[in-house]
Amino acid sequence: MPLLNEPNHLGLIEFLQEISPQLGQQKAILVISAHWEEDIATVSSHPQPELIYDYYGFPEESYQIQYNAPGAPDVADKIEKMIEKQGIPVKLDPKRGLDHGVFVPLKLMYPNAETPTVQLSLTNDLDPLKQINLGKAIGKLADEDFLIVGSGLSFHNLKVLMSRDPAVFDKSKQFDDWLNDVVTNKQSSWQDKEKSLINWSNAPHARFAHPREEHLLPLHVCFGAAQSAGMDGINIFSDKFLGTQISAFLWQ
Repeated sequence: MPLLNEPNHLGLIEFLQEISPQLGQQKAILVISAHWEEDIATVSSHPQPELIYDYYGFPEESYQIQYNAPGAPDVADKIEKMIEKQGIPVKLDPKRGLDHGVFVPLKLMYPNAETPTVQLSLTNDLDPLKQINLGKAIGKLADEDFLIVGSGLSFHNLKVLMSRDPAVFDKSKQFDDWLNDVVTNKQSSWQDKEKSLINWSNAPHARFAHPREEHLLPLHVCFGAAQSAGMDGINIFSDKFLGTQISAFLWQ
């Protein structure tokens, strides 16, 4: 919907279009998308990945979207070796394309599609600690001018999105406030932050915000990478979105 300029997405569209200058130049982009889960961590290594239109019921033009970013088999191989070095099971997928969790934000952030792009899966057990450890394994990428993007949504309960019930917004905001405190509170230790994210389901209205947690866990991977790289988290976007409160974060 952001690529179709849907009115309820205008704040999100503007944020994605304006954030890239803050991020500098990158050798490559690694995206952890909520829309790819595998038995073990998997890295896409196709040299010229096609797009995966992994949605249904949308206007015809949404299936004509193009984003011809090159892949980066050498980068994928590097990432695989970094993960493997930490004793985490991992494999390459030379056939995987880019799902909409990748091409939607990147088409707004980097419309020229010039930067090599690689995708990393979540593990389908959705274990929070495993995702954090996966991030820790790749944290050194941040020191080498790689951009690591966690693509999900900080509130993802499709049944209540666009609800006009004020209770929905209130519950989403309580969860969002908790998430902001975990990510950005400089008084909290890394250990405390990690413990909170591992036990995220104890947060206020956690299972209301995420009946299934695949849209939250890309944040865990980014957190792990930031912890490994010693980067602090800040809030770079908060907005009311389809009757809920959402946020985005940057570790630098």
